[in-house]
Amino acid sequence: MTADTSAIRVGIGGWTFEPWRDNFYPPGLPASRELEYASRRLTAIEVNGTYYSSQKPATFAKWRSETPDGFVFSLKASRFATNRRVLAEAGESIERFVTSGIAELGDKLGPIVWQFAPTKRFEPADFEAFLQLLPGEAGGLPLRHVMDVRHESFETPEYLALARRYRAATVFTDSDDYPSFADLTGDFVYTRMMRTDASLPEGCPPEALDALAACAQAWRDGGEPADVPRIEPPQGASQPRDVFMFFISGAKEKAPAAAMALRERIDRIAG
Repeated sequence: MTADTSAIRVGIGGWTFEPWRDNFYPPGLPASRELEYASRRLTAIEVNGTYYSSQKPATFAKWRSETPDGFVFSLKASRFATNRRVLAEAGESIERFVTSGIAELGDKLGPIVWQFAPTKRFEPADFEAFLQLLPGEAGGLPLRHVMDVRHESFETPEYLALARRYRAATVFTDSDDYPSFADLTGDFVYTRMMRTDASLPEGCPPEALDALAACAQAWRDGGEPADVPRIEPPQGASQPRDVFMFFISGAKEKAPAAAMALRERIDRIAG
């Protein structure tokens, strides 16, 4: 990307998916080179595997070495930290994840995504206790935390105020299946788009990709787009922000095409 768009990163979830070998990866490309290939056409990848099982430090180091400068991995934190009745008791699981070797990614370590079950309701005291457990660094690297909340009880000013108090971002999920609100609670923006359509060459209609590119630029420049769902009115102009935009789920086979098409539009806006 150009310098003007260096804070906007566009990507997909993971890099291993069988249908991508027919419509994204070149024929005959070894599976061992898929990350190398994907990371040179996208600017970020959200890693889902870290949600289900621990990775070794050497694995994170390998990911770092196979990807170009400026590329970023966001990591889903362990489900053992978030899929529990009492979040205040997650300290050991949080520490185990943070000290598992993620610092081996160095400057390619992006936001940590804490994904909660769709049945997990917002309980203010317990959720605040969880936020208090999140460390500010790992191995000397500053950590950025983003909450992926999936129950409608989080659609409240009380949640927004709590997340802002701890400078925790909130995932803006563009989906009909989960709460969808774009209120900013951290100093960066994290979006997950789940509406790709298998019948469209780029996975999304051109006008939708144009709108997403405009949103990305507005967020990056410190503003807030007008046509996104919110709980509260926009907070007003701010400093420029990092923006992370991932095509996840939906027609997953079209995620790379949608991400590359969006990245092209963002570059075009930047001139």
